[in-house]
Amino acid sequence: MKLLLAPMEGLLDFVLRDVLTQVGGVDRCVSEFIRVSGSLLPDRVFLGYMPELLNGSRTLAGVPVRAQLLGSDPVSMAENAANLCRLNPEGIDLNFGCPAKTVNRHGGGASMLQDPEAIARLVTAVRHAVPAALPVSAKMRLGFHDRGLMRECAQAMAESGACEIVVHARTKLDGYRPPAYWELIPQIQQAVKVPVIANGEIWTVQDALRCREQSGCSDLMLGRGSVADPGLAWALRAAVAGGVAQADAVPSAQPPVVSWAQMLPRLQRFWDLVCRDLNPGQRAGRLKQWLNLMRRRYPEAEEAFQTVRVMTNQQVVGDWIRAQHARHGVDWALSDPASLPHVVDR
Repeated sequence: MKLLLAPMEGLLDFVLRDVLTQVGGVDRCVSEFIRVSGSLLPDRVFLGYMPELLNGSRTLAGVPVRAQLLGSDPVSMAENAANLCRLNPEGIDLNFGCPAKTVNRHGGGASMLQDPEAIARLVTAVRHAVPAALPVSAKMRLGFHDRGLMRECAQAMAESGACEIVVHARTKLDGYRPPAYWELIPQIQQAVKVPVIANGEIWTVQDALRCREQSGCSDLMLGRGSVADPGLAWALRAAVAGGVAQADAVPSAQPPVVSWAQMLPRLQRFWDLVCRDLNPGQRAGRLKQWLNLMRRRYPEAEEAFQTVRVMTNQQVVGDWIRAQHARHGVDWALSDPASLPHVVDR
């Protein structure tokens, strides 16, 4: 079983990739999408989204990170992919799934699922522009307004050179509303000869097992579920290793395998990175964003969120994190700044 960490704009950036891969359990990450809009992007843009390029395209925990590009013009995408290759990425992923209106209005992301031929031209151009040994993968949704072209779109990707396809099992119109339609993924699997990875609405071990069963995919991409429960990948691996294949065989009230006390040093590391590399106005908001998602799995995160949500001062937040360590009997120490990847201004 291969488990990937999803790209999520404005959430799963290099800061959370660093922290979550320190927890472990995932085999590969994908960067937030790097938008290509006609010009040749300078290195600082690639490094701003993916500072792991300075570390052999790996997080400090050693997990490979694949760079994701988003755009609709084959020539510009190919030129930027070739330019990116100078920085030796682990691979290049192509975004055919972003549902954002601003992206779709300019012909990128999920809007391309309306035109399989345009997808084929883009994938072909990128595949020919980069070294043959470099993986070129793709991420798609089930469609734009409907699912009528999902097989044709997947075929366009695979037959044009994509070595792997991640399928977010919702359309652009579905957005992020549950459910995800995992049961439709086998139709895509049957249409292509490359590996297919299932994604969408996987919050728990039960969800993951149900997704594997309904989609027919052994490999999964985890997104918000891993942000809410950083130990989700380990919990799923333990269930599968123990021979559990049915969601009903897993207790519904399982506690997280990574306790709140074990998460506190990760919160500290996250805060250290946020304070060093993000603008002051963004820092507290990023912590609140993560705590808000963790409320789904940690009762302690509910209390933490309600406390932190009114804080804006960096020192006050830092003091609160230190107090949490003392309250839960966890040693507190500043992270070594030299050990942390440094973001490059975009």
